[in-house]
Amino acid sequence: MTLYADASDDPISHGVRIVLFEKDINVEINYVDQDDKPEDLATLNPYDSVLTLIDRDLVLYDAQIMMEYLDERYPHPPLMPVDPVSRANNRQFRYRVIRDLYGALDDLTSSNEIAAANARKNIRDNLMAIAPIFSQAPFFMSEEYSLTDCCLAPLLWRLSHYGIKLTTQARPLLKYAEKIFAREGFQASLSPFERDIVV
Repeated sequence: MTLYADASDDPISHGVRIVLFEKDINVEINYVDQDDKPEDLATLNPYDSVLTLIDRDLVLYDAQIMMEYLDERYPHPPLMPVDPVSRANNRQFRYRVIRDLYGALDDLTSSNEIAAANARKNIRDNLMAIAPIFSQAPFFMSEEYSLTDCCLAPLLWRLSHYGIKLTTQARPLLKYAEKIFAREGFQASLSPFERDIVV
């Protein structure tokens, strides 16, 4: 199995790597510079994006599809609930994380200071709004560690890097983040770029 991942800041790719290391999957990770992509990547990925997972004849280029594929192909430890309702809720949580939080990242990293400030506020407000739920369960709306946690963790790791400061009212979320960051799979998933981020 081979994963092509962005060598710089790519939290979506980080989520896929967390799943790979949580499941202890043997994978070759190739960190790619956006300005120097391998030629074969263009033929593998029709969207000309870096994030690409290759498993024999299968080629995937969407992070959420990759995460679910890995969970189904390598069922231990399970990162999705067993019953259909809980699985649907897990997918819905990840959809909201991607849409509400990751959706602001393009503005956040742009050179437009007003757009970046608005994106920081948007992410901070969304995180502050969900912070209390982390006092009710050990993981994101769940008693078990799941793909939703793998999806949210990369953003939380980057908060200081993005200049997002949470108040003390977010303490349940911050304690949750510390617990997630301490996991062996999370630590193993960090790229050289991510290790240099000060949390």
